[in-house]
Amino acid sequence: MNARLRAEILAEFRGYWEPKKRSDRCVAVGAVLGPLMKKLGLGDRLDEAEIGRTWTELVGEFLGSHSKPDRLKEGVLYVRVLQPTLLFELDRVWKPEVLRKLKAKYGPKKIRDIRFRAG
Repeated sequence: MNARLRAEILAEFRGYWEPKKRSDRCVAVGAVLGPLMKKLGLGDRLDEAEIGRTWTELVGEFLGSHSKPDRLKEGVLYVRVLQPTLLFELDRVWKPEVLRKLKAKYGPKKIRDIRFRAG
C-alpha cells in the first residue's frame, strides 16, 4: 500500500489530520541574490558593493577614510578623493600598488584601471 494513501486512511479513521511534513527548502539570500543579479546584468553593481566594503582594507585606514570608490564602469574603477593633495598622492604614487591589489583580489578582467576624482 502506498505510504501516502495509508496515512490518509489512518487520519480519516482517527478523525484528525496530521500536518504534512514539508521539506526544508531554505536557502541563504546571498546564494540566490548573487547569481540572480548577474543573470539580470547587474553584476557590476554587486562588484561595486564588494569593492566599497573592502576599500579601506586595501588602501589603509588613512587613505580609506579620505577616499571612496564611486562606481565601476567597463573595468575602470572611479574613486572620489576629498582633497586635491591626496588625489595627487594617490594618482602618482599609490595607483600602481592599489591597482595591483585590486587585480589580485578581483581579477584582471574586472578592474583594468583606476581613475581618481576630487569631490
